[in-house]
Amino acid sequence: MHIEIRERKKTRYYYLSHSARVAGKVKKFRRYLGKNLTEKQITEGRERWEGIIYDQVEEYKKIGDPLHTVLADKDLEIIDNLIEKAEIKIKHLTERNWLRFTELFAYDTNAIEGSTITAAEARKIIEKDIWPPTKTKQEIAETYGVAQAIKHLRTTNEHLTLELIKELHLIVFKNSKSFAGKFRKVEVVVADSTGRVLHKGAPHNKIPDLLRELVGWYNLNKETYHPIVLAGVVHNQFENIHPFQDGNGRVGRLLLNNILLKHDLPPVNIELINRKRYYQSLQAYEKEGDLRPTIELILKEYQKLKKTL
Repeated sequence: MHIEIRERKKTRYYYLSHSARVAGKVKKFRRYLGKNLTEKQITEGRERWEGIIYDQVEEYKKIGDPLHTVLADKDLEIIDNLIEKAEIKIKHLTERNWLRFTELFAYDTNAIEGSTITAAEARKIIEKDIWPPTKTKQEIAETYGVAQAIKHLRTTNEHLTLELIKELHLIVFKNSKSFAGKFRKVEVVVADSTGRVLHKGAPHNKIPDLLRELVGWYNLNKETYHPIVLAGVVHNQFENIHPFQDGNGRVGRLLLNNILLKHDLPPVNIELINRKRYYQSLQAYEKEGDLRPTIELILKEYQKLKKTL
């Protein structure tokens, strides 16, 4: 940890800087302290931010893991056996199937995040453009937004890019959130109803780098691993990074489906009834690098959706 000084037009700018090795690469963490500071101000700034920078390094190490621990050979063998037994088959959905899936997905993915729109109301909104009078414009707008995002996934050729991530967020939230399509500039903490912290998002200034690493990992491995494994890792790692101020869950589940679709597999819907199991699978991945609960949930949801459609 050291003080870095930059001079421009006779003005001295001070930064607290620290370099750390993460996943085999040296990353620099820097905090601006101010300009033309006294020794006392420099000391005070260092005392204030040093601990925070060390915390950010640890968070980055956890979130920025290159994923080899998640995809150990023994775990992949178990996951491959699960997928083989499930007999997931490539199928072409009819337009009626797609409409039904879109309605189910729009309901469940919003309900997981607290929307009060019912399944019947979501169906009327999407099929008949009928707005439930007792529901907020925000909830209605996000129902339309998710439906439009599913339509976009069916036509785009992109697998995984930063541009696609931001575009999906914009499509879903353009009529409900002022920050639609923009990565957050603040730190976020995910807590349950009791206030217990479940997850801390990545430091906001590291979001683009972490997402680029995830995109790079996907492009490197998209011909190696089973599409369900790819989709599970992309989704879970995206949720760990938590790049948006709000709406990460919905965008993450859209990305999961985009990976499946781009590998000619049918989409999957995480149902509200399985919300607890869904959150547990995310916790298992974040804390233990365990992808198996996510795979098991996807396979379970595949079987349910097959019966529904």
